[in-house]
Amino acid sequence: MRLKLEARPAPSRAMRYLSPLLAAVLTVVVGFVVFSALGQNPLAAFRAFFVQPLSSTNGVAELLLKASPLMMIATGLAVGFRANVWNIGAEGQLIVGAIFGGGVALYMEGVASSWLLVAMVVAGALGGMVWAAIPAFLRTRFNASEILTSLMLTYVAALLLSYLVHEPWRDPQGFNFPQSKMFDDALLFPILVETTRLNASFLVALAVVAAGWVFINKSFLGYQMRVAGLADAAARYAGFSAKRTVWIGMLAGGAAAGIAGLAEVAGPIGQLTPSISPGYGFAAIIVAFVGRLNPVGILLASLLMSLLYLGGEQAQIELRLPSAITGLFQGMLLFFLLGADVLINYRLRVGRPVRATAPITETA
Repeated sequence: MRLKLEARPAPSRAMRYLSPLLAAVLTVVVGFVVFSALGQNPLAAFRAFFVQPLSSTNGVAELLLKASPLMMIATGLAVGFRANVWNIGAEGQLIVGAIFGGGVALYMEGVASSWLLVAMVVAGALGGMVWAAIPAFLRTRFNASEILTSLMLTYVAALLLSYLVHEPWRDPQGFNFPQSKMFDDALLFPILVETTRLNASFLVALAVVAAGWVFINKSFLGYQMRVAGLADAAARYAGFSAKRTVWIGMLAGGAAAGIAGLAEVAGPIGQLTPSISPGYGFAAIIVAFVGRLNPVGILLASLLMSLLYLGGEQAQIELRLPSAITGLFQGMLLFFLLGADVLINYRLRVGRPVRATAPITETA
């Protein structure tokens, strides 16, 4: 007996939208098994991982704070992913956006103006777009894979940030630690809820999601991106530019990631440090697909991914589990989602094995 995949004539539309929920449920079920294998009480571990982080106002505020960069980046990536433009370097674009926006804050130190924070946001978006433009140019000019080039540029961005905070931008009064000066209070996002770290970057994230929904569903350019993703030949026949599609997809992702980077350094961090992200740029790829490349779905998926971050931190403190537990749950979520996608588009068939027959020889 052998198994084979057979394409379904009409994939279920309902299951396509229910599959993220199914993937989340399966992740929780397997999580019970993992906790048991690690010698933990599954119910107690489940409570520590998924319930306790939301048991206080500060916990909910942290959930929204961590969800903000995820929803921004994932919304920008979804624009390109819909057109089969695979920007995998959002982490690097986040870092460069933080460098550009943080550079404005350091250069304008001591200047009091409400417009400087707006200028920092614009600079962050430009920084992310500049970094995303490199793989876009390489793709449209030399047909280089944007997957590889955008990913490799992530490490270049990390080294650039490390150089800046170790050398020219290092705080002379920072006891030789690799970090910049703290930004002025006027250049930080205002706090939304007192006694918490939730700041106005959450409102910026909601604005990005709203703008992404309008662009994808209501604009002609968004329609072109959808057509390019569904049928490249049809897009060319309609006169849609393939190069423009690549540029729009890459720049949209870069701008959103750059704003997210600026929101981190002008929000909870308050300065430039060698590490400004726990991997938001990579986690946002999972968020985009769990959210079905739809801004509304991305909003909900970012909350789930944020809960995984908080739950992982809580599990380290209370259960003494390794930090890799967060990545394990993220990986399981993506694995089950991809598996569900395969079964939505294909059905599993059981066939008989093909038996090898001996060649017929003729004898004289």
